[in-house]
Amino acid sequence: MTTPHTITVLGLGRMGGAIATRLAAQGWDVVGWTRSGRTSAAVETTDDPNEAVAKADVVILALFDGLACHQVLDDVRDSLRRDTMVLNTSTIAPAEASQLARLFGPSYVHAPLLGSVPAAVSGALRILAAAEHDALDRVRPVLETLGTVLRVDEAATAAALKLIANNSLAGAVLALRDALRQADALGLPRDQVLDVLELGQLGGLVARKRPYLADRPAARTAEFTIGALAKDMALLAAASNTALRSAANLADPTADLDADIAVAATVPAAEDAVLEPLRAYIRGHATGDPTHFRDAFLPTAHIEGTRDGAFVSWRLDDYCALFQGRPAQDERTRSRRIDTLDVHGTVATATMTLSHGADTFTDIFLLVRVDDGWRIANKAYHRHA
Repeated sequence: MTTPHTITVLGLGRMGGAIATRLAAQGWDVVGWTRSGRTSAAVETTDDPNEAVAKADVVILALFDGLACHQVLDDVRDSLRRDTMVLNTSTIAPAEASQLARLFGPSYVHAPLLGSVPAAVSGALRILAAAEHDALDRVRPVLETLGTVLRVDEAATAAALKLIANNSLAGAVLALRDALRQADALGLPRDQVLDVLELGQLGGLVARKRPYLADRPAARTAEFTIGALAKDMALLAAASNTALRSAANLADPTADLDADIAVAATVPAAEDAVLEPLRAYIRGHATGDPTHFRDAFLPTAHIEGTRDGAFVSWRLDDYCALFQGRPAQDERTRSRRIDTLDVHGTVATATMTLSHGADTFTDIFLLVRVDDGWRIANKAYHRHA
């Protein structure tokens, strides 16, 4: 096995820059290139990617997505030496990873990274490496400079596992957001809440991201951006053909996609105006007065579900006709709660649980912003047996 000496890093963004810095600090001969023209104080850079790869023993890709990987490799492929190893650390779709592995064969190692910029700088990454045995051995010294190598059988599997890992991170960010919103609603001091959360299941995330979570977070460079994590969740949803709550929530059009993922946990709860039609709907059930339903719904709304074994689709007038203008006799024992509310620009979705005597209903709402307010466009319900 020949130990590589010269390394080219293609992509000097947050992670690529950290990788280049780590390798240079550990004595490797590193040259960097980036499409944006960004330079680095830690390593030599060049404006010509073909020049950057021509003498490289290992070419490391640290790019945003699969399209960027294909474009850059297409541009430099003719300049690669026959014995040059291509080490791809980018987070891309499983199908894209398989395609690149087929194109470059034994010269390709797919090695997505678990960990953020600080882990790269300190050499504490976990690396999911997939390659033919000899190929992995050739780049192992480079990988072990960056962290711990976890061997995976195929490039597609490594890519998929990275997306699954990031999905768990997205879920933790959303769980943390829910906890902070509830704490804000209770009027609890943020620092005290974070102290307690550090003791629980979210403790590691809270400890790492605390500077972003404080009431007055210090200005810090993002370690992993909302936009990058949302991209990864969209890749996972497409690869698995399964809708992900995290993808929709992290990609909220109001989010600053260049902010650190922890900032997504600090987004305030939905504005009060979004809740008002849901509250009007609750008042309609509590009072039996259909006027409240007309305030809650658009005139074109439909209310749909299964009743007595048959599907029903009521227009708003038909639905209002079911109410007699007075509360149910057991109203004092009934309850309703809003379980979820997710806002996506000018549309929103919500779920509600209604406990009405012996019956429990789950209501699912589609809301739209109309003029300066919000209305329910449609409702579907399920009656629990």
